Amino acid sequence: ETLHGKRPLIPLHGLLGDPDLQFLLQGGDLLKVRSPSWKKTRYFKLQEDCKTVWHESKKTFRRKQTFSLDDIAAVRMGRQSEGLRKYTEEQVEIRCFSIMFKGRRKNLDLIASSEEEAKQWVSSLEKMVSRLKNLSCQQKTEHWILSCLRKADKNKDDKLSPSEVKNFFRLINIDVEDEYAEMLFKKCDKSNSGYLTGEEIQHLYELLTQREEIDVIYGEYARTTGFMNSENIVDFLMKEQREKATLEDARRIIEKYEPDENVKEKKLLSKDGFLMYMQHPEALILNSDHTEVYQDMSQPLNHYFISSSHNTYLMEDQLKGPSSTEAYIRALLKGCRCVELDCWDGSDDEPVIYHGYTLTSKILFKDAIKAIKEYAFKVCGATPTSCSNDSDYIDVYRKTTSDYPVILSLENHCSVEQQKVMAHHMNSILGSALITAPLGQGMPTEFPSPEELKGKFLIKGKRLNKLEAIYASEEAADNTDVTEEDDDEWKKKKLKLAKELSDMVIYCKSVHFHGFEDAAQNLSFYEMSSFKEGKAVGLAEESANAFIRHNVDKLSRIYPAGTRTDSSNYDPVPLWNAGCQIVALNFQTNCTDMDVNQGRFLVNGKSGYILKPAYMRDLATDFDPITLTRGDWLKHKTLHVMIISAQQLPKVNKKKSSIVDPLVKVEVFGVPADVAEKETNAIENNGFNPAWNENFQFDVYVPDLALVRFLVEDHDSTSDNEFVGQYTLPFNSLKMGYRHVPLLNKNGDLLPSAGLFVHIMVVDA
Repeated sequence: ETLHGKRPLIPLHGLLGDPDLQFLLQGGDLLKVRSPSWKKTRYFKLQEDCKTVWHESKKTFRRKQTFSLDDIAAVRMGRQSEGLRKYTEEQVEIRCFSIMFKGRRKNLDLIASSEEEAKQWVSSLEKMVSRLKNLSCQQKTEHWILSCLRKADKNKDDKLSPSEVKNFFRLINIDVEDEYAEMLFKKCDKSNSGYLTGEEIQHLYELLTQREEIDVIYGEYARTTGFMNSENIVDFLMKEQREKATLEDARRIIEKYEPDENVKEKKLLSKDGFLMYMQHPEALILNSDHTEVYQDMSQPLNHYFISSSHNTYLMEDQLKGPSSTEAYIRALLKGCRCVELDCWDGSDDEPVIYHGYTLTSKILFKDAIKAIKEYAFKVCGATPTSCSNDSDYIDVYRKTTSDYPVILSLENHCSVEQQKVMAHHMNSILGSALITAPLGQGMPTEFPSPEELKGKFLIKGKRLNKLEAIYASEEAADNTDVTEEDDDEWKKKKLKLAKELSDMVIYCKSVHFHGFEDAAQNLSFYEMSSFKEGKAVGLAEESANAFIRHNVDKLSRIYPAGTRTDSSNYDPVPLWNAGCQIVALNFQTNCTDMDVNQGRFLVNGKSGYILKPAYMRDLATDFDPITLTRGDWLKHKTLHVMIISAQQLPKVNKKKSSIVDPLVKVEVFGVPADVAEKETNAIENNGFNPAWNENFQFDVYVPDLALVRFLVEDHDSTSDNEFVGQYTLPFNSLKMGYRHVPLLNKNGDLLPSAGLFVHIMVVDA
C-alpha cells in the first residue's frame, strides 16, 4: 500500500468495491440549512482516509471544513431536527436528513436533490460509522498511524525524508530527540537512500507500535515454543488475571483472536493474537458480565439509583442559553431515566418549556414529549418509528438506550387550561406507554419494579388527592389549589391544578418535606420530596442513617442549587451514600461529577438503574456512611494499582509543536473513609507510549459504594493541568490482572486509539 494511492486504509479493505463507500468517496452537492434565509449548496465528500468528511466553506479563512465519522452520534432521515422542522416546508420532508454529533457540536441539517439521494447518504454514512465503531483497537491504531503518515508526507511523493519523519513524530504526539530520531531513521533506511519508502516505512511503523510490556508478559507464558498454547493461556488467565478458565476457553480465544491462519491451525496464539485479545472488551478492566443487565430488576423502583437529569431542556447555562429537544435526546442517549420539564403558558394555547424568568429560549411542550417518546426505549435495536423501515431513521447509538421506565418530572407553572393541553399531549403522544393507574388489583403498598414498568412513562408532579381516593370512589377534590412546584423556590404561590393532569400522577406525587418523622408517620410510599443540594447534603452529613431509612420505602430527588447559573454540578456520591435515588445533574456540563455519574451507571447494561446494596433496602438498617460501624457493608479491601503505560494520548493543544506531558491520577470515590487520590510523575514530551510503572495502594472499606477513576492530565508547571481523558467505573466491576483501560473525552465519548495499561489486584485486608 502506498501512502497516497487510491487504496483506502487497512480497516476498510473489505469494503473496496462497496457502492456505499464509492458513493461517499465521490460525494455530491447538498443544501445546507441554517435558518429560513440561510440555505446554501455545499459539496460534501469522504476523504481518502475513509474516515473524514470534507465540505467546502465560502468563508475566507475556512476554505476546508471537515468532521470525522467518529464524531457522528446519529444520522436521521426526514425533518427530525428542530432546525429542519422550523426552517423548511413539509413538502421537502422526503429529501431532508440531519447529522447529529457527539458533544456540543451543532447538528448539520441537509437537503438532497431527491428522496433516493437522501436515503443513499443516510444509509452510506450509517454503514461507514458502524464499520468504524466495530474496528478492533489494533485496527484503529493502524488507521490513525497511517493517516498521520499521509499528513507527514508533505510533498506527497510516497517517501519520508528525515524532516518529514520528525513531523510524523509530532503528529502522533511524541517528541523525539534529534539523535533518537536519526537513529530510528538509519535503522529503517536499509537502502541508505536518505528517505524511507514502502517496507522501510512499515518497519518504522513496527518499531513504533512495539509494546515491550506486552512482549514481557507474553514471553513469560510462551517460553517453550515461542508461542502460547492452550495450557499457557489457561495458566495466564488463572495466575495473572485471576479468572476461572478451561482449555475450551483457551481454544475459543485462539479461534477468535489469532490473525495468522497457520498459527491458528496449530492451535497456538502469537504475540499479535495475544495483544488483540488483551485489547478486546472482554479482557478490559470493566467486568464484561456487567455490560449486560446482571442485577435483579424485580425489586421495588425506589430500591435503585436512577440516572437523572436537571433542567434537561437546557443545552448550556441556566440564564440565557438555548433550550432544545436535542438536549432531551442527548440525555436519554447517555442513559438518563428521569428528565425534567419546566412548563409555562405559551402562545396559541400551546404550553412551552424554558427556565422561567430568564432569557433561555423556549420549546413547545409537545415537541419535547415527541422527542422523549422517540428516544426513550430500545425499538428493534435501530428504528424507533417502525421496525421494518430501517432506512427512515438511522441512529448508530440506539443500542445504548434502556428498556426501563422513564420518569417525567414536571415543574408546572401553567394555567389550568394549558395544563389540560399538557395532559392531552401526553395521552395522545405517549399512549398506552403512559402509566395512568396503579398496576395490578387494589391499592398498592409499594412501588412496582423496573421490570414490571419496562417501556413505560411515569409522571412526577402535584396531585389533588391521595392515590387511595381512586379505590374509595371519592369524588374529585373540590379544592384545586396546590403549592406551585418550583425547584428554584421563587416566591411560593398557590397554583390551580387541572384534574386531567393530577390524575396522571400515580407513583411519584410531589409533596413538601417536613422532617423524617413526619414523612414516616404521614406520607404514603408514592409521596416524594425534592431537596435542593444544600439541604440534601446537610441531611446526608448530619442524619445519614435516617435519610437511608427514609429512602427504603420512598423516593427522594435532589437538584442543583439555584446559584449554579453556569450549569455547574455538585458531587452526587454523598447523596447516593444516603440512599437518594434521583440525584439530578446538569447532563449538558462536562465535569468530574458528570464523569462519576456516568461511571456509576456504566454497568447493568447502561440501563440507568443500579440496585442499591441490601443494607440500603432494609428499614431497620444501622448503616451510616459517616461513622461506619460494623455490619454487612464493611468489607475492607486493599486495592493495588500499577500504572504501567499509556498509548496514543491525544494532543490537548492543537499547535504543531505542542506535545503532551502526561501524568495519571487514580481517584477513589465512595464513603468518606474511602475517598483518596494518588498520582504518577509526569512524563515529558511523550503522548504516544509513555511508561510509568508506578504502584499505588488504597484501602476500601465499603466496596459496594466505591468508584475508581483513572484521569490522564497534561502536566503544566505554571498553570492548572489540562484534561486529556478519563475512565470511571464501580469498584465491584474492576477485573484483576493486566488490563487495558479505555479513555473517554470531556463529553464522555470514547477516544478511539487512546488507553492506559495497568495491573490491578484486590485483596481482603
